[in-house]
Amino acid sequence: MYAHILLSTDGSDVARNGLKHGIALAKALKAKVTVIAVTEPLPIDYGSGHASGWIPSEQEIDAFEAASKQRAQKILDEARAMTEQAGVSAELVHVPNSHPATEIIKTAKSGGCDLIVMGSHGRRGLKKLFLGSQTSEVLADGSVPVLVVH
Repeated sequence: MYAHILLSTDGSDVARNGLKHGIALAKALKAKVTVIAVTEPLPIDYGSGHASGWIPSEQEIDAFEAASKQRAQKILDEARAMTEQAGVSAELVHVPNSHPATEIIKTAKSGGCDLIVMGSHGRRGLKKLFLGSQTSEVLADGSVPVLVVH
């Protein structure tokens, strides 16, 4: 049915639930697994109109990138432990300084994944509009089936 499953995680409890479900599914199907963690770039405010913005120093950018890399490594180490405990081998991927939904879709396509498994908070109404949703963006692409775990 599915031969290569992409599991997306940001380290949250919701994403962890998606990982657990995806790992169990991969084990049952004897599917190949790739786990992806995407860290976003440092938001920079160049200012607009009369407001002055904030442009980080090189040291601040370096510190942010080091912290992002360290956080991603912790997230992927946890995913590795989960897959090993289940007896599932997985490729672990960190994509830095990128938009998560874009990279999830790109990685699924380039890696030949035939299913993406993601967790979702299940927000509705205005909260969904204001907070945004990486899961919604991945679902909207439509080129790879997505299993959403609440």
